[in-house]
Amino acid sequence: MPDPQPDPTLGPTRILILSPNWLGDAVMALPAIADVKRRFVSARVVVAARRAVAGVFHLAPMVDEVLPLEWNGKLRRRQALHSDLDALRRTAADAALVFPNSFASAWMVHRAGIPERMGYARDWRRRLLTRAVKTPGRSVHQAEYYQHLVRTLDMPSGPREPILVAPDSAIESARSLLTARGWNGTRPLITLAPGAAYGTAKRWLPAHFARLTAMLVGTHDATCVMVGSAADRETTRWISGLVPDGQRTHLIDLAGATSLESLAGVMSLSRVFVSNDSGAMHMASALGVPVVALFGPTREYETAPLPRTGVRAEVLLHPVWCRPCMLRECPIDHRCMKGLAPDRVFAAVSDVMR
Repeated sequence: MPDPQPDPTLGPTRILILSPNWLGDAVMALPAIADVKRRFVSARVVVAARRAVAGVFHLAPMVDEVLPLEWNGKLRRRQALHSDLDALRRTAADAALVFPNSFASAWMVHRAGIPERMGYARDWRRRLLTRAVKTPGRSVHQAEYYQHLVRTLDMPSGPREPILVAPDSAIESARSLLTARGWNGTRPLITLAPGAAYGTAKRWLPAHFARLTAMLVGTHDATCVMVGSAADRETTRWISGLVPDGQRTHLIDLAGATSLESLAGVMSLSRVFVSNDSGAMHMASALGVPVVALFGPTREYETAPLPRTGVRAEVLLHPVWCRPCMLRECPIDHRCMKGLAPDRVFAAVSDVMR
């Protein structure tokens, strides 16, 4: 049976969504994107995203098409800007939903000639939007921030539960990669994400990660795998050097060695995912992996992981007077992360494994 054809009387037939620019925010926007798709079932949903995060939308079942963008908002990168504008025009979208708060993002969809342009009235861009929405009057979870936008635009909110699905090919590719690096395929796999793009203040101490690794390998016969970007390699090597020789044979370092799709495969094979407040944390939770999240300077009530129904996500923090400071670098002694003891994290991981 052929696919049903869109009915123009029911609303837009092609909806362009400009993604947030950070991985974690992109994942937290997924419930709002699902709301859009649920409201306009017959419409084709095209997500335009910076290349660094575009891959995650290939794992999102409610997205019909992904358009990687090259422009970073700097006017001197004219060639990238013109290329992206041409690509946006070719989508032939009749409506655009702009999730980033920047003036540049609204200006792009305006320049691309998309007739209906919706987003928050931020950054002096109200005149560039055909429907400008006031931001929530209080602090809310980032996923609710995006759902509030689409709900105000007459698209009712569904579950606040991001959904990503790793394809079988990605899982098998990840299994082959891990086996080649020393995993025997039967030891419980625990994935660690010691990096965080926002700044060093968000990162749990390398010595703590090393101690946790030794405990997981020694007590649970686990294989631990570290993931992250190429920028995290110095940190993962530091952690590897701190793990005792007897446990290091069951520690695999994949920092900089995975795409978003292959990372999704590694996560899907994991019993537990241990992470700082990061994009990888949100991605693992959206894939249905149990998460133990380590929060320091950031606001857990705004960016806590959003687990699948029936899957656990534990948020751990060390309460000190100065958190949440939201600083990239700690100006004092990093007490919010130093005080989050490896024994406590180990207990949480063990409980989640049970």
